[in-house]
Amino acid sequence: MKKFFILLLLAAVMCPAVRAQVKWVNIESASQVDKSSNKKMFFVDFSTSWCGWCKKMERETFNDPVVAAILNRYYVPVHFDAEGNASFSWNGTKYSNTQNPGQKAQTHPFTRAILGQKIGYPSFAIFNKDGGLKQILQGYQNAYDFSMILWYFCSGDNDRYTFAEYQQVFQEEIKPVMMKKLGLGK
Repeated sequence: MKKFFILLLLAAVMCPAVRAQVKWVNIESASQVDKSSNKKMFFVDFSTSWCGWCKKMERETFNDPVVAAILNRYYVPVHFDAEGNASFSWNGTKYSNTQNPGQKAQTHPFTRAILGQKIGYPSFAIFNKDGGLKQILQGYQNAYDFSMILWYFCSGDNDRYTFAEYQQVFQEEIKPVMMKKLGLGK
């Protein structure tokens, strides 16, 4: 009987359906989205391979079912290596990061263009449906706060409330509606 419960617990932990998955795309794919017919906003996760807080976001926040549902349904979620060497065009500007073999990784020009002088990881950029920058967020975010921020922009609530007002009404007024629209609540 004890073995049965251990196996059941292991199955629950290892089952992929238990963990939510963000359907990430690369920056090259996102840059080719037809903006004239696009109905989703763009979300870019600027991270690096060495960033511990980025890994914590990946493990805890991006695996949250509410965060994953919002990103998958209302955004084009882009996982971007902020020190990588991807080449692409964004809003008519070409970006590439050429590095010589053995050279220390350098910040990608797209990262510098979007984050400006405030480069730190993790950082996130929310773009409107046309690819225009709406908001930059920086630092680790827990799942509850992050879902609130993501919903604030994708729902259009940022046009109706200041963020301080939004935080006050989120739990009782907005979250139940959000959960229902996501198919995660009553």
